[in-house]
Amino acid sequence: MTDTLAHPHLRFEPTTGGSAFGDPAGPREIVILGSTGSIGTQAIDIVLRNPGRFRVTALAAAGGRVGLLAEQAHRLRVTAVAVSREAAVPALREALAARYGAGEPLPEILAGPDAATELAAFPCHTVLNGITGSIGLAPTLAALKAGRVLALANKESLIVGGPLVKALARPGQIIPVDSEHSALFQALAGGTRAEVGKLVVTASGGPFRGRTRAELAGVTPEQALAHPTWSMGPVVTINSATLVNKGLEVIEAHLLFDVPFDRIEVVVHPQSYVHSMVEFTDGSTLAQVSPPDMCMPISLGLGWPERVPAAAPGVDWSTARSWDFFPLDEDAFPSVPLACRVGDLGGTAPAVFNAANEECVAAFLAGGLPFTGIVDTVAAVVDEGLASGVVMTHNADGPHPGGGTSLTVADVLEAETWARARARELAAAAARTPSEARA
Repeated sequence: MTDTLAHPHLRFEPTTGGSAFGDPAGPREIVILGSTGSIGTQAIDIVLRNPGRFRVTALAAAGGRVGLLAEQAHRLRVTAVAVSREAAVPALREALAARYGAGEPLPEILAGPDAATELAAFPCHTVLNGITGSIGLAPTLAALKAGRVLALANKESLIVGGPLVKALARPGQIIPVDSEHSALFQALAGGTRAEVGKLVVTASGGPFRGRTRAELAGVTPEQALAHPTWSMGPVVTINSATLVNKGLEVIEAHLLFDVPFDRIEVVVHPQSYVHSMVEFTDGSTLAQVSPPDMCMPISLGLGWPERVPAAAPGVDWSTARSWDFFPLDEDAFPSVPLACRVGDLGGTAPAVFNAANEECVAAFLAGGLPFTGIVDTVAAVVDEGLASGVVMTHNADGPHPGGGTSLTVADVLEAETWARARARELAAAAARTPSEARA
């Protein structure tokens, strides 16, 4: 079978070993960006359980957990570590010195906002981008430009810089790590491009499934952070509660697999065992099923095109269970239709959507914005950006000679900067006049 996936950047190429990018003899060399976060720590656990298969050569982190970073560096014997906070370097040096014995060579230290980007181009086979937020765009582009396989967990880099990423990526170079997109990636192998009817992206529904919009107005940050299924960082957890995360995933699915938005559906599945599905034109649906554990999609991202045995537990089919599926309540959770609109606009609209949301989440966590005000404010920023001409739409990143794009990183950063500032202004106004902001 050929051309089985719906996007050439993710074309499935059956093989008994190695990859299109060629593995040298010995363990596959990996660079992990965001090593002290949830994705990074789980990836390191997979590597440590498979020492003959993987070797981590470099690590990057923000710099807030230098003790853990030093421990990871020593245990993995990496050659380089990077932190984005230059002020963290003295503490990192001290932490490394405390763990390395006399005569043991210390890893090279890179520091500053471009450190992870520099590390993404280091010699290796695969770069795992587990950074949170749009700051992951530059490392994503660097890894692709350097010819590395990109195990992509940083959805924001694809969302805010979609045309830039797609212009650089070669066939087979991006392997999605988000559980939903890994599921689609696997299910799409069951048919050809022409046979794909629609993508069905599942959502847990977060902690507020079943609540009306009116019931959501007064929820607290503590309630929103209590996700019933997944353990994630605060921004991703709030995004899951608002379903902004699902909106971002729909944009990501569109960009990865070139499926139109009207053929991507979101279905609420509270148990989180069915990670996503592909419906084919003959009415058949293929679903990828596994317990809610990120180790499986991470391991697939690191090991593709081969699976990593015992990467995560499978489903216990001997135990009686039932799985539920519900339609999405778009009135209570308008983030998904808003994301589809933004994704269809293209250009810098997704960057504005994402940046405004990050600022609104911060305002909500600080007590300055009601829960329903998060998406309302994001929508207001998007509308204002379109009306004022600040937002560039898809006309700016359409087809160009040689398959490139007129969109630039500078365009994305400028749009993000404006969106963040405007979102902060609107959130501050809402804090001063809460009754008017909620009206």
